[in-house]
Amino acid sequence: MRHLSFKTQSANDKIVKRDWYVVDATNQTMGRMASRIASILRGKNKAYYTPHFDCGDYVVVINSAKVQMTGTKMMTKEYQTFSGYPGGQKIETAKSLLARRPEVAVERAIKGMLPKNRLGRAMYKKLFVYAGAEHPHKAQQPKELKFDNK
Repeated sequence: MRHLSFKTQSANDKIVKRDWYVVDATNQTMGRMASRIASILRGKNKAYYTPHFDCGDYVVVINSAKVQMTGTKMMTKEYQTFSGYPGGQKIETAKSLLARRPEVAVERAIKGMLPKNRLGRAMYKKLFVYAGAEHPHKAQQPKELKFDNK
C-alpha cells in the first residue's frame, strides 16, 4: 500500500494573488463590517492563508459617512488622542468624529482589529476609505463585496 504525503504549502510572493474589493458602508454596522474587512485584509478568506505572511486583498470602503452604530454608541463611545504635552489630551464622541471625518472612524475600527506589528502595518496600507460614493480605484476593477446585515 502506497503512502501519500502532502506537504502544506506556505504562502509566498509567487502564490499570492491580490484582488480588489469595494465595500459600501451604507447602513452597515461599524464593528461587524470592520471585522469582516480586517479578515479580508489579513487573507483569512483564502485557502493558502499563512499567519506570518501578508496574503490579504485590497479593500476600498465607500460611503463611510453613512455607517451606523448599535445602541447608544454614537453618544457614549469616545475617541481619545494625546499630543504628549500637558493638557494635550482631546476626547471626541463618535457622533462628532463621524460628522467631521467619517473615514477616520472607520479606519480606526478596522486598524484595531489588525495585528500590532510590521505585518499589521503592511495590511493596513491596503485599506482605502472614502466618505462619499466616489473613489479613484476604478482602474483596478474592484469586485463589489456585500455583507449580510443581521
